[in-house]
Amino acid sequence: MQNRIFDIQNNAQFEELALDMFDYQIKTNRIYAKYAPLILKGKRPANISEIPFLPISTFKSKQIICQSRKAEGIFTSSGTTGRQSKHLVADLSIYQNSYLKSFELFYDNITDYCILSLLPNYREKNGSSLIYMIDDLISKSKNQDSGFYLNNYTKLAKKLNKLEHSNQKTILFGISYALLDLAEEFPQKLKNTIIIETGGTKGNRKDMLKEELHEKLKSAFSLENIHSEYGMTELLSQSYSKGNGIFNSPSWKKILIRDINDPLSIIGDNKTGGINIIDLANIYSCPFIATEDLGKTFNDGSFSVLGRFNNADIRGCNLLIE
Repeated sequence: MQNRIFDIQNNAQFEELALDMFDYQIKTNRIYAKYAPLILKGKRPANISEIPFLPISTFKSKQIICQSRKAEGIFTSSGTTGRQSKHLVADLSIYQNSYLKSFELFYDNITDYCILSLLPNYREKNGSSLIYMIDDLISKSKNQDSGFYLNNYTKLAKKLNKLEHSNQKTILFGISYALLDLAEEFPQKLKNTIIIETGGTKGNRKDMLKEELHEKLKSAFSLENIHSEYGMTELLSQSYSKGNGIFNSPSWKKILIRDINDPLSIIGDNKTGGINIIDLANIYSCPFIATEDLGKTFNDGSFSVLGRFNNADIRGCNLLIE
């Protein structure tokens, strides 16, 4: 199955591999094998809409890894001490393949770019899957100007100016509050630079709608669009938006929307509900994740993220695994 993940060409192949992974999970994942039968009651899913999705909060209390597999790496979320999600990754090469193939699917060859990173909160903590990915993309870009920045906005602004004058294609990955700080202190016109925000003010700024954030950044840097990356500690695949909050995913990742009032039911496109994710790169942890995000899908396979559930909304499913 591992060799088929990145060769998916159509929905039929995706569904076939997803159902094969369901069988594998039932046989080898102790936590999922305990959870899924409570929902299925002895049946096997006939399609991906019938697959049970593991609540993402399970990663905070359980070790999610298939039997006979050992963790090559452990990624941790930025949550409070004792309530962090931990993703035990049995094969880091799968993660490396996933993020590199996704990047080149949406942005073409990595060596065409200078990659800059403005992710101070993440870099100051250990175990970030985002930092792992960005550091490797910096290395794979093979550009001597690629690198990361903490809070030295002056140095970063000078670097961006230099790259712009040399017409170097550049991607700046940044957390929301740091990008806002850069925009307020050092606005400049960017023609050859793509800004990819990775979300999260994490208490450093007042809450701000994504649309407002993007408008401020577009104004400061004279850009038509601000891009976004949608990923999380518990997954090994990213989705990207090139503007207007509409995300697309690689062929081995699919978004389904669950009913807000009936979390075991999948609803159709253009309806708001909870975001469920099938990430086939998660073969050795769990590919079927019910997130705590709200969103909607569209008929071309794209999706939008609209916000978060509160604790009361998601309590029902979690009771099944306690």
